[in-house]
Amino acid sequence: MPQRIVSLQPALTEVVCALGECQRLVGVDRYSSWPAEVIAALPVVGGGLDPSLEAIVALQPDVVLLTRAAPIRQRLEALGVRTLALDAENQAGVERMVHSLALLLGKPRAGERLWQRVQASIDATARALPADIRGVRVYVEVSRGPYAAGTSSYIGEILTRMGAVNIVSPDMGAFPLVSPEFVLRSAPQVMIQGDADTPRPPGWEGLEAVQAQRICRFAPEQVNILLRPGPRMDEAAQLLAQCLLEKAPRHAPASD
Repeated sequence: MPQRIVSLQPALTEVVCALGECQRLVGVDRYSSWPAEVIAALPVVGGGLDPSLEAIVALQPDVVLLTRAAPIRQRLEALGVRTLALDAENQAGVERMVHSLALLLGKPRAGERLWQRVQASIDATARALPADIRGVRVYVEVSRGPYAAGTSSYIGEILTRMGAVNIVSPDMGAFPLVSPEFVLRSAPQVMIQGDADTPRPPGWEGLEAVQAQRICRFAPEQVNILLRPGPRMDEAAQLLAQCLLEKAPRHAPASD
């Protein structure tokens, strides 16, 4: 059972800590930030895509947690360093991630309890929303490009449980690159954009959501909560619910 863990992915870092095993972390990537009081005291080994091999090896980890796309994975394994690659784009992927880490840490029951708690909290948040915002058309921008959270992403699945209609259909993928013209044609009634500095594409001034100021923006740490698939997804659901409560037009028409 690993006692010295290096995590190169913030969501994986958060799952380890949510399972009560922060003390096993000996190093993290530069983007891991929760829980702040623990992470701040740990060595930083770089980013998930550009970590320092020397810094990681010097920490003598029993295992390095990373994503499948991490370019350093093969180099670590060639040096005899154990790695565990986990990714999650949807709720099923997050569940597998939580259970895989719980098994790694020898805490399968804690993993099940964590998952059940998060799901119960999301369900409670969804049930608390008034029925008259169901059917509202929503666009969620996750990064510049623009890249959007699709219906098949964990963010999209949460919105579906809330009765919202994502303008990005499941066949487009979890986090597709969309064109500004696509957003114009889709006419979202509420827009969620984390980056307040993102320039507005030409023509978007005519969107209903822009004209009615139905745009939700979040502080940097709130953006982290929204974009990390893990133990704080119930907090992400609360942020999304608050956005809909404040911005969604009431008696919104259902999607065709």
